[in-house]
Amino acid sequence: MARTSGTVTREKLIRAGEEVFAAQGVHGAQLRDIVRLAGQSNPSAVQYHFGSRAALVDAVMAERQARTEKVLGTELERAPDGLRGLLGALVAAEASELRTERGRRCLRISAQLSHESGVRTRTPHPAIDGTAYWELIGRAEDCLTALPEPVRLERLDLALTLVGAAMADRAGQYLAGTTPLTGEEVFLADLVETTTALLRAPAPRREP
Repeated sequence: MARTSGTVTREKLIRAGEEVFAAQGVHGAQLRDIVRLAGQSNPSAVQYHFGSRAALVDAVMAERQARTEKVLGTELERAPDGLRGLLGALVAAEASELRTERGRRCLRISAQLSHESGVRTRTPHPAIDGTAYWELIGRAEDCLTALPEPVRLERLDLALTLVGAAMADRAGQYLAGTTPLTGEEVFLADLVETTTALLRAPAPRREP
């Protein structure tokens, strides 16, 4: 019974964490607000069940990653060859999180963590190591061999940050009940074209 209770409590804290981290920010959120929203009386519930704020964030992102990985695997199987096809698969998988309020909150959270992916150093964050997402990054880099390696890696990181920020912005509009400037189909297609253009831009010329 205690194990079941612990599992239920962990899930309540994860769901509360999604809501509070999305509203207050990963680093600005008050753990006591998460504990209260989860209906826990122990003020140290996050530390007890997860060990730290960072571990709770990782748990939130692990559930989000599991959902999008399923979609991404299917999208990659049917994606056209080349960079645009890879980016189309990525955008479609990320957009699947726009379908639910929970997913929208997670998009708001993950955009704050894009700098932790490890793309620039080729050292994936443990949450994405061995995933279809990390495989996609490698395949995208293979399409950009004409660029110098430092430029290539930096652009890939920037492109992923752009996708995350755009999704978070759209998610925020949905959560707030505001009407975006463009319909979702146009938004997603434009995001694919924008990131493709960013990655395919010629390398900068060095001044003589």
